[in-house]
Amino acid sequence: MENYDDKMKNRLKRATGQLQGVLRMMEAEQECPDVITQLSAARSSIDKLIGIIVAENLKHCLIDDSDDKEEKIDRAIKMIVQK
Repeated sequence: MENYDDKMKNRLKRATGQLQGVLRMMEAEQECPDVITQLSAARSSIDKLIGIIVAENLKHCLIDDSDDKEEKIDRAIKMIVQK
């Protein structure tokens, strides 16, 4: 079972707010570089969250004593390399 803590959820809420802000900027027809800057910030925020979730998953896999431990670790590594 995955454990998504409040810090992870808050990061996602912030990214959601950033994306809503970008939409408002687009609706207000703001300059392209400003929109792209905010989109990049949102993407960076989401990328960091992905890294945190994968790292937590990997940490749990290393602690885990189950038979499919190696498979779980390989899957976590693939998620990191997939970027």
